[in-house]
Amino acid sequence: MVPDFAFETRIGGRVAGVDEVGRGPLAGPVTAAAVVLDVARIPDGLDDSKKLSLKKREALWGEIIASADVSVAHASVREIEELNILRAAHLAMVRAVGGLRVPPDHVLVDGTMLPRDLNLPATPIVRGDARSFSIAAASIVAKICRDRIMVDLAQQHPGYGWETNMGYPSKSHRLALQNLGVTACHRRTFKPVHNML
Repeated sequence: MVPDFAFETRIGGRVAGVDEVGRGPLAGPVTAAAVVLDVARIPDGLDDSKKLSLKKREALWGEIIASADVSVAHASVREIEELNILRAAHLAMVRAVGGLRVPPDHVLVDGTMLPRDLNLPATPIVRGDARSFSIAAASIVAKICRDRIMVDLAQQHPGYGWETNMGYPSKSHRLALQNLGVTACHRRTFKPVHNML
């Protein structure tokens, strides 16, 4: 399955693709991106960020930023703990859409559910990052931005391997939790962290 521009063309107008990254990690924020592509300047090779090498993601990120209306937003660890991860991911998505230079006419959201506070016409698309260019672009932007945050946080909290595991519950991360304890960046409501406390 490769993404294309069919959803966007069928809907017409300014269509934003929205995706989030970081639901599964034990640490760090959840990050969402909203992207409205310029139909005349769609970067070559757009695909689900998980299928792309880091080098390819970085190259596409630069092209997307240069040619599209892009907004990135986050929900903090505290918001994740207070709301739950799904609501926090949806909050980040709504913030990302709200940050676009021009409000979109329609929003394509990766997944099965629409954020309840999204006050715009919207369509959920299952596996949207593999089916829609706009969502694929959003998945790339969100992943690059969140990965960079985790690399920065890794400098402040060495030993957890966040520069490589990005906060996901890898074996080394779980071991570090046992040995080094829980940081302010950890999501205390997530089971492996909660069990340590």
